Amino acid sequence: MVIDEEHAYRVCAARDARFDGCFIHAVRTTGIYCRPSCPAVTPKRRNSQFFLTAAAAQSAGFRACRRCLPDAVPGSPEWNLRADLAARAMRLISDGVVERDGVTGLASRLGYSERHLTRVLTAELGAGPLALARAHRAHAARLLIETTELPFADIAFAAGFVSVRQFNDTIRMVFASTPSDMRGRGKAPVGTPGRIVLRLPYRQPFDAAGLLAHFRRHALPGVEEVTADSYARTLSLPHGEATVRLTFPADHVLCSLRLADMRDLGAAVSRVRRLLDLDADPVAVDSFLGKDPVIGPLVRETPGIRVPGSVDGAETLLRLVAPYAGVPLQVPDGTLTHLYSAADHPVTEALATGRLAVDVGRSFEDLTEELTPLVGPSIADEVAMRVVGAPDVLVLPPALRNLTSHGPDWRPWRSYAGAHLTRKAATS
Repeated sequence: MVIDEEHAYRVCAARDARFDGCFIHAVRTTGIYCRPSCPAVTPKRRNSQFFLTAAAAQSAGFRACRRCLPDAVPGSPEWNLRADLAARAMRLISDGVVERDGVTGLASRLGYSERHLTRVLTAELGAGPLALARAHRAHAARLLIETTELPFADIAFAAGFVSVRQFNDTIRMVFASTPSDMRGRGKAPVGTPGRIVLRLPYRQPFDAAGLLAHFRRHALPGVEEVTADSYARTLSLPHGEATVRLTFPADHVLCSLRLADMRDLGAAVSRVRRLLDLDADPVAVDSFLGKDPVIGPLVRETPGIRVPGSVDGAETLLRLVAPYAGVPLQVPDGTLTHLYSAADHPVTEALATGRLAVDVGRSFEDLTEELTPLVGPSIADEVAMRVVGAPDVLVLPPALRNLTSHGPDWRPWRSYAGAHLTRKAATS
């Protein structure tokens, strides 16, 4: 990817929050990097430098702005728009694969050598996998520092650092601050014992009602709980079980997590963001689809629609094809009593033996090619759309498939067109 620096500078001069998370604005004279909408005085053009990721800015010697907190923004929608190696790697790094399996494990999941992967990420994003993972760890650490009372040593290992010294050095380098100073100025809600409460940002507008309606239609008792203004569910994460409760205030999602293992914080946040499609660019989607004679009226009726995603690729697939069989939680959380599990099915065996992998590191084309012989093209498309977050896949209920011929008119946002039509059909 190449940034149009003149356009990026105009965005920063206008403090356009729609581009927060899409790129990083660094200032050479101060050594600080910011989100595009930072309220500080806009520097001169010659003093501005632009990066695709915070990791690239950190690698170039810049530190995060204390005023605008550039890591506390929605992620770039580019990682879902793109299906190339860099985008697939970014999705896996956000899920914590490097912390769990190292760069070797990341490269193996993607089917490339470590050397080739590092070369591609450095050329595309300005930082290699270790630097990108370090930025991910720093973000996870900041969340824990400012939202919990955990000892710093516990936070260091929960965020994926190998030592307290590495944790302290990274926090000082990235945030130009100490963990103690950051905890003193934290303003996020503090969870009750055993819980972490976070604010998850998104780009406005945001159709929370549509997501709740979708979850309500498909909820499994014991695994999920849906009320008029909240959604809760159990999660099976790499290091243990968890539960999450989500509410929807005016300008963010309030996320309350109960984790069996604090090392799963980053993966849990990443999966919840993907479930709610929080990194989408609704202005771009609505401005395009709003001009269409079929979809336009629906866009004006429901701006900011989201495509429900996935917290677990295997679960998303199995819920469509296999009978449900829950596994009791070790520690129930109110009405949340079971983790999702499926009864025996040919797909279950393929997943268990490793012959089939359904995760965010797959490309849409490869995943649908593997799934289609097993479950058919319609289910394959839906699973891949939700798991990978692909924005241009037309998935319609059977009653609306006569509208498939309109699909070319809705590119590159067919997933959102399908979401509008599905919601309309469900409420008619």
